[in-house]
Amino acid sequence: MGRTLTGGQAAIAALQNEKTSHVFGLIGSATMEMFDALYDAKDIQFIGVHDERTGTHMADGFARASGQSGVILAGQNGPGATNLVTGLAQAKAAFSPVISLAGALATSHHYKDGFQEVDQEALFRPVTKKTWNVPSAARVQEVIQDAYRVANAPRKGPVQVNLPRDVLSGEAEFAPLSPPNAYRMPAVAAPSSEALAKAAELLTNAKQPVIVAGGGIKNERAHEVAFALATAINCPIVTSPGHGDALPFGHPLNAGQMGPRGNVVASHLVKEADVILALGTRLGFNSTFFSYDNINEAAQIIQIEQEPTAIGRYFPVALGMIADAPTAAQMLTDAITKLGNKKIADSWTKSYLERRAAYLAERDENALALAAHEFIQPAALYHRLRTALPDDSVFTMDAGTLCLQATDNMNYHQPGALYTPLDFGLVGFSFACGLGAKLAVPERPVISLMGDGGFGMTVSELSTAVDYGINTVTIVMNNQCWGAEKAYQRDFFGERYIGANISSPPFDKLAELYGAKGFKADTLDEVTGAVEAALACDKPAVIDVSVDPAALYSFRRDSFAHRAK
Repeated sequence: MGRTLTGGQAAIAALQNEKTSHVFGLIGSATMEMFDALYDAKDIQFIGVHDERTGTHMADGFARASGQSGVILAGQNGPGATNLVTGLAQAKAAFSPVISLAGALATSHHYKDGFQEVDQEALFRPVTKKTWNVPSAARVQEVIQDAYRVANAPRKGPVQVNLPRDVLSGEAEFAPLSPPNAYRMPAVAAPSSEALAKAAELLTNAKQPVIVAGGGIKNERAHEVAFALATAINCPIVTSPGHGDALPFGHPLNAGQMGPRGNVVASHLVKEADVILALGTRLGFNSTFFSYDNINEAAQIIQIEQEPTAIGRYFPVALGMIADAPTAAQMLTDAITKLGNKKIADSWTKSYLERRAAYLAERDENALALAAHEFIQPAALYHRLRTALPDDSVFTMDAGTLCLQATDNMNYHQPGALYTPLDFGLVGFSFACGLGAKLAVPERPVISLMGDGGFGMTVSELSTAVDYGINTVTIVMNNQCWGAEKAYQRDFFGERYIGANISSPPFDKLAELYGAKGFKADTLDEVTGAVEAALACDKPAVIDVSVDPAALYSFRRDSFAHRAK
């Protein structure tokens, strides 16, 4: 038997059918029917945010940390919807399955220059996998089910559903909903036996093989499968930038993050390898800058990706396999084991292990030497955080030079521990993402690293953290400038500074005004005490850390090569 529901009630029922646990959103008049239905949905926790952009980052963080969809509800059409764009573009760059719902202009007002009218379908099309305008109340549930299906199909990504006012207020009769697995896309096919045999031959005959593990391994928490493959080959395994948590820190074959923003040992492995197995990674911009300066041009590349257009897109491959990375890795391990490991890579791996040990020792030695500096140096701060933070910590990070330096300086012991803007390079992401991640994994400490500029963009969400008891620790690395841009002005534009220096309130005191806990650290010793107190305070916490304003680094030196002297 069917039942008569408003479009708003039908929308919430569709979310409940998906076992949605949290909805992030900002109330608005265009979706009052949905909010009224949400009031009765006791199985869904609504998290009221202060800006739709940051709410989308929360949904993104929740999706990445939980492995489920994250839902954002913009209550107002027009400006409420336009505020979603940055967050959805960020989610698209991260292949994050965000379900974005927004109120829309009543259908009878379309094309009349109505109040808050904007072409929302055209607006969202470039920053989502798919965008829908729901045409009638009777089709609300059908469209929302399709949105979940598309968002979670390989490769995952955000979707947008626009819900006109009259559609939400209208009524229709709805049949009982099917379970979600009835309308999900099938998994990606496994690789052929011929492709596996050829890959196994290439890898076992390689003298200097390396595995590059990307989001395809991280997102499936498939580190054990990846390590089993590396062990079968007896080769080191590196991670693509932003996915340093794909593998737990401490395993001897884990070299850390590679590429222009990775560590020197991991980066050199990819530059020296004769066979590269790209396992669930595009070998994209952050990994390579699309340059053979960061990958061996003579290497034979085996690329395993679930998205066909990603294979060989940036670098020619010797062998491509359209497959789920963990499944292919397990099958490849079995194929290599049957062949018998010829141990050709033994000397390569032995040399790598020595370089990795030396690098980690040198990293700590340099940090300790910098500890005596008058001002807090980034490397010394990261060393102090490595020793002070629990092994099960989850980290979120912004773009910007301080966070980029931090990415490979933190140790990620439990996979599902690092969430960054990735290729979108967004400042103002980390704090809000951390709130979403904390709701997904409430049992783990969540540490959000930000610069003072980025935190200033999103500080209003301290109210959200306090109101809903989302107890993350935000570490504001305060250097009183937009660090990346100031570094470029220093290194390439003759120190002609404009717009680079900024001022901010004392964030520790500001946190207290919001009802959170605030801590100030002007020395490294104060950092340790502040971190311990923040973790124990049982409130959202902000630590304002004074970092040397002169400790700047130009990451994108390639972009300004024309100005180098």
